[in-house]
Amino acid sequence: MSSQNFKQDLFTQFARVGKAMSHANRLELLEFIAQGERSVEELAKVSGLSVANTSQHLQQLRQAGLISSTKRGLKVYYRLSGNDVIDLFDSLRNVAERHLADVQQLVNTFLTVKDDLEAVPATELLGRVRDGLVTVLDVRPAEEFEAGHVPGAINIPLSELEEHLGQLDTKQEVVAYCRGPHCVLAFDAVVRLRQKGITAYRMEAGFPEWKSAGLPIE
Repeated sequence: MSSQNFKQDLFTQFARVGKAMSHANRLELLEFIAQGERSVEELAKVSGLSVANTSQHLQQLRQAGLISSTKRGLKVYYRLSGNDVIDLFDSLRNVAERHLADVQQLVNTFLTVKDDLEAVPATELLGRVRDGLVTVLDVRPAEEFEAGHVPGAINIPLSELEEHLGQLDTKQEVVAYCRGPHCVLAFDAVVRLRQKGITAYRMEAGFPEWKSAGLPIE
């Protein structure tokens, strides 16, 4: 095999990963799977896709090596192949935000307008948690929280926030997080908490990025 053929074959394999990530629905499914292992049916429900369509997208992600599957009983469960998939997704997101004007406009229109204050970096949050200085609020659905979360975090899904404010120490800062840096759940939670007079901030990233950084999880 010539060096040119080797490079072409290698780049063809690299392109399989890019092709698998070249669909918005597959990227969204990756974000859901990054929260924890889920079945096809669960992923179809949370994404709003049909089970058949979800299964087709998952097969493409699996064939590209981005996810793996396990069959238990009659159901097939999917999980990320490794934390490096989170890093790849994060790199894609960062490059797009830095170099695509449309992405910048979307972020500024829908997210920055909700919270233009600097978010709390994960490593800084870990120190505050260990010192007992903040209340960490996980606003993801309960099943995602149960699959893994920041140590000591309280789980109150965004839809239940107002009715469970009593669980929070209103004299202490609250740092909210959800599925990722562009997840609107944390942005909306911070807005609602501040409207109630609570000092609240977002974590800079989401749970998958926290996990990928090797920080402790429960």
